[in-house]
Amino acid sequence: MADEALASTGVTLRPAGAQDAVAGVRPRWVALPESTEEVAALLRVAAERDLAVVPVGGGTKLDWGPPPERCDLLVDLCCLSEVVEHVAGDLVLRVQAGITLETLRDRLAIAGQELALDVPVPGTTVGGLLATALAGPRRFRYGTARDLLIGITVVLADGTVARSGGKVVKNVAGYDLGKLFTGSYGTLGVITEANFRLHPLPPERRWVTAEYGTDVRRGRELRREFPVDPGPLLQELAASQAEPTAIELDWADSGDVYTLSVLVEGAAAEERAEAVRAIMTGAELGDKPPAWWGRLPEHVTLAEIRVPPGVAGQAVREVAGADLPGRRLRGSAGAGVFHLGLRDGAGVTGIRARLAPLGGRVTVLAGPDGGADRWGPIGALGLMRRVKERFDPDRRMSPGRFAGGI
Repeated sequence: MADEALASTGVTLRPAGAQDAVAGVRPRWVALPESTEEVAALLRVAAERDLAVVPVGGGTKLDWGPPPERCDLLVDLCCLSEVVEHVAGDLVLRVQAGITLETLRDRLAIAGQELALDVPVPGTTVGGLLATALAGPRRFRYGTARDLLIGITVVLADGTVARSGGKVVKNVAGYDLGKLFTGSYGTLGVITEANFRLHPLPPERRWVTAEYGTDVRRGRELRREFPVDPGPLLQELAASQAEPTAIELDWADSGDVYTLSVLVEGAAAEERAEAVRAIMTGAELGDKPPAWWGRLPEHVTLAEIRVPPGVAGQAVREVAGADLPGRRLRGSAGAGVFHLGLRDGAGVTGIRARLAPLGGRVTVLAGPDGGADRWGPIGALGLMRRVKERFDPDRRMSPGRFAGGI
């Protein structure tokens, strides 16, 4: 029996409940391993018994992505939550994948350091952040998780433990595991540890925030309408010698006003923030972010928009011009990455068509299954399928959760 074989690994095992469903698909068992070796033991049994496996961290994004074709075993990494090694003098960190970003932030702050990644979804773990490639406002300056990742430990579908990057013990020849596994939604294996480079905590942070709109008189009524292309202002801010860390935009479907907020941090933050305020008409300066900063918009369907940074302003105008009631657009205007909250997924196809001439891509992260195509056209799909075949030829790791049904 499969349950007896799983129990023989010595890993804590329990029956799955409704709360363990992955995009609506309920697994049969939930395993709670406490080490990389125990994860490897579970995956060896899964390979022998042909069990489909889905890894989970904080469980905050189990509804993201399409449902798996099947799910027998949920591997819950909540017990892999330790800081394995922190070499403060070298600004290097090694952690287990189940540690939350909030816990890690608090521990590193004691040493005056940080992993310069924001937490758009509270309770996100390191493994979950890597698996979904989620990033927040400061991606404009520091990049994303894959940019700060210097090493990774993963367990492959057959139970093989593979390491890449910092403190290498075993490599999979020819593959950068960190880049491959970031954004893979658990379809290539289970991430159990990650090594990152750190940054010193900035001594000061300042936010410069302003609202923009256009007053238009129609007959006797004075109305505010969505303003002209914000692109020139965004480009001026991005190129500013004040060196902003993040440039964030928030726009609701009311259509009349959008808010732009810029983070300046580090040495002489106040002086540099004043330079930013001189660029932004009517801006206010403060030491706290606006309430919406770093948060995903409320949604039934959540889509991610990526465009070249130089056309971010045009992209905002295209989204604003679409006939989609209930929209909320928020994200990194400096990096050209936005999140779009929708009441449903019906308008995704139209948004894709509007943004395609700008070189934009739209991916549905979360929402009811059976709506719009989640991924859209993917030119590298053939290569992605070959990678899946190399790492998981029997399709046991989160089958169907990635682009093209991978």
